[in-house]
Amino acid sequence: MIDGPYFVVTVLGVLGTGLVAGVFCGFSTFVMRGLATLPPAQGVAAMNAINVAAVTPPFMVLFLGSAVLCAVIAVVTFVLWPDEGTVELLVGSALYLFGSFGLTVIANVPRNDALAGLEPGTPEAAAYWPAYVREWTMWNHVRTAASAGAAVAYVLALT
Repeated sequence: MIDGPYFVVTVLGVLGTGLVAGVFCGFSTFVMRGLATLPPAQGVAAMNAINVAAVTPPFMVLFLGSAVLCAVIAVVTFVLWPDEGTVELLVGSALYLFGSFGLTVIANVPRNDALAGLEPGTPEAAAYWPAYVREWTMWNHVRTAASAGAAVAYVLALT
């Protein structure tokens, strides 16, 4: 059984990755669907406003803090190589670090940056909006599953 500070870090990993999964799930299941029903100019403006709000301290502490916790869990697991939970801890860390954090960097942020460079009422923004919603949401589904999978893996490591 995992115990001591390692237990606390793993529980925090469960909470962090689970909360991030919840945020991403909300976007995948209703936020993006709602934005997609808006006229392109309104959808682009709303998503750009959301993207600005997302990089404020409350979410960034959760998102980046979870990445740091996952990295710490992975390193400690490699160093200690516990008798139980090793695979689950490493899988959880990999799922979040690559499937959530990594995908954010290589798939979602570049799309957000491209959208931010467009004026909401322009023909270019209207043409890009449907592809943005489809592609961004698809990658967000993957981030949701990876974050939730990380939380589940950490819970399994604790049992």
